[in-house]
Amino acid sequence: MANEEVVLKSGLKYVDLEEGAGAVAVSGKDVTVHYTGKFPNGKKFDSSVDRGEPFTFKLGMGRVIKGWDEGVAGMRIGGKRKLFIPSELGYGKRGAGDVIPPNAELQFDVELLGVE
Repeated sequence: MANEEVVLKSGLKYVDLEEGAGAVAVSGKDVTVHYTGKFPNGKKFDSSVDRGEPFTFKLGMGRVIKGWDEGVAGMRIGGKRKLFIPSELGYGKRGAGDVIPPNAELQFDVELLGVE
């Protein structure tokens, strides 16, 4: 149901802002998303929307952070979801270069554009 917080066993939390009506994102499928990544303080660190370039990856194959593999699964095309990703499902102790500090919690607004 839209706007209800869901908490998975892994610690990932998400809220469906809009439920899509298209195909469902499942493991092994190529999914295309638009996203904006922020820290809990609201500071933006990355956005495919700002670049005007959607991002495509194979879901459930470990090609993205664990929080994305878990958080995008089950979305439908046209859906919008806010992900709250604990550090261990993000970049963990190592962080990511100069952009993501170690042990950072992350938030992503994700819109599912396609499933193939």
